[in-house]
Amino acid sequence: MIDQLIERYPVLAHCSGAILKAYEILATSFSNGGTLLLAGNGGSAADAEHICAELMKGFRKKRPLAEEEKKALVGADPNMGKILSGKLQGALPAIALSSDSPLASAYANDCDPLLAYAQQVNGYGRSGDVFFAISTSGESRNILFAAVTAKARGMKVIALTGNRDSSLSRLADVCIKVPQAETYLVQELHLPVYHCLCNMLEEKFFAE
Repeated sequence: MIDQLIERYPVLAHCSGAILKAYEILATSFSNGGTLLLAGNGGSAADAEHICAELMKGFRKKRPLAEEEKKALVGADPNMGKILSGKLQGALPAIALSSDSPLASAYANDCDPLLAYAQQVNGYGRSGDVFFAISTSGESRNILFAAVTAKARGMKVIALTGNRDSSLSRLADVCIKVPQAETYLVQELHLPVYHCLCNMLEEKFFAE
């Protein structure tokens, strides 16, 4: 799938090693029952929510439930369980931190706006989980505070940035640095990168 990505976007060729390492970190975490936390600002917040959506439901596959899961649903309630067992899909647990605006705004008002993501990582994150940090510059202070919190909690940090060396790239366990510097051009290359990761993870965990 990385080869297919590079065929469509040759400019991303130098990112292939980092993409593979990011995939391995994510696959290991999900295999061990981990959760993925994602955060960004502006368009990158939208990207974080986009990734979450691709992982929490079918991306390219239907992801039917296993028979034991279906039986458990029917056992809980025969009528509703039958509907649920036919409609629910397999999911990889992911939380986009930007989607919790009541918590973020309360913490920003009561404490410190720059630490709202860090507070969520502190509350949700566990050792073995992954924090996926998206920042076109790699210098977004709220993302950096969240990344430091994640590392302190024993989480792995994956960064998705532009081409510059940055504070975030130095904090991260792996940094995918796409070869652009201007914000909108960086974001145009972020999407195919994370779609590739989602595709690879779905193939691993939901092979038909």
